[in-house]
Amino acid sequence: MYSSSSVSRHLILIYIFAIQLLLINSELSVNTTNEYLSHTCLVSQGKYKTGSEYEKRLKSIMKMFYKNSIIGYDFFGDSTFTAVLQCRGDSYGPKCHDCFVTALAALRRRCPWYKGRIIWYDQCLLSMDSKYSIGQIDYDNNFCISNAKKVVDNGVPLGFIKVWNILVDDLTELATTGDNSTLYSVGEKRYKGEMVYGMVQCARDLSQKACKECVWYKTFHFHHCVDNFRGARVVGRSCTFRLEFYPFITKSVRNI
Repeated sequence: MYSSSSVSRHLILIYIFAIQLLLINSELSVNTTNEYLSHTCLVSQGKYKTGSEYEKRLKSIMKMFYKNSIIGYDFFGDSTFTAVLQCRGDSYGPKCHDCFVTALAALRRRCPWYKGRIIWYDQCLLSMDSKYSIGQIDYDNNFCISNAKKVVDNGVPLGFIKVWNILVDDLTELATTGDNSTLYSVGEKRYKGEMVYGMVQCARDLSQKACKECVWYKTFHFHHCVDNFRGARVVGRSCTFRLEFYPFITKSVRNI
């Protein structure tokens, strides 16, 4: 027979164990989430045939990416082929490697035999192109995802719009100045007692100047997707930025 004190101790242990599980699951959800976001098959570039020189080149480059994905990025380009792998700034090592493998398999399934194709996941993007495009901003393949909830304010939330504008500008500057060759930065700003977390990242084949231009272009053309929402991400082949009211990056490079 259990005494009341013994039962109490067991209940406390169960409670502590449950809290630990919640914390572990919460951390895992941040660290391992690799949600599929979107893809596009560049139909205008046509398809390649089995056994063609294009397929041989593609397989060779993908083998190189497979080996180098551990560092978090890779790119290759010549007159007939361009490929870019870019993992999120906090997704390197096994995370980037696994995301690349997932993305490559999904592209084969979703865009079979197409010379040009792009796929985006939460932790990486993989792009292939039948022409030289290294260092060039892709103005065509972009999209935006907004959270369902909107910022509660009287009328237009001008205060929030100002906060996210400042945050994106600051992060863009941080990602494109000095010796920051990663073209990646994260940070946070306060809005009415809450923290707004942000990230800016460009593909590593861009120059710092091109990275800055890419982010500016997207902030202008996709502001309607961000202005009134409690979180949004603007995503593309060349650059991306994201804002949330919760921390979504596992490890910050630098907070501002």
